[in-house]
Amino acid sequence: MTDEPGRLFREAWIADVKKYFPGDPKPGYITPWDETPEWEKQAATAVCNQIRQFVEISDGNTSNLTREQKGRFVAICWIAQIHKHIDSPKASYVADWDALPEWQRETDADIFEAIE
Repeated sequence: MTDEPGRLFREAWIADVKKYFPGDPKPGYITPWDETPEWEKQAATAVCNQIRQFVEISDGNTSNLTREQKGRFVAICWIAQIHKHIDSPKASYVADWDALPEWQRETDADIFEAIE
């Protein structure tokens, strides 16, 4: 499995965290790809591939989704990966869309659009 989809996801995440996060983000939020934990690389790759497949099977009509719908898709895919890789995740790791901070909702929407 190539890590390029995961790298694309991670680089979009880092760019948007730097754009939207209020203040200085936690170091773990902006860890470069080569230093990212293996489980997180696998999760980023999986979610990137899910977005690509979703766009493909929708014949590109995902462009008609709202930013919120795009962001929600990323968030729910990520939550599934958290449950796959972490036995008892903290509640904040699996928080539903409405509980996410604004910076994270904006970041997720931008990630979808970068991959789309």
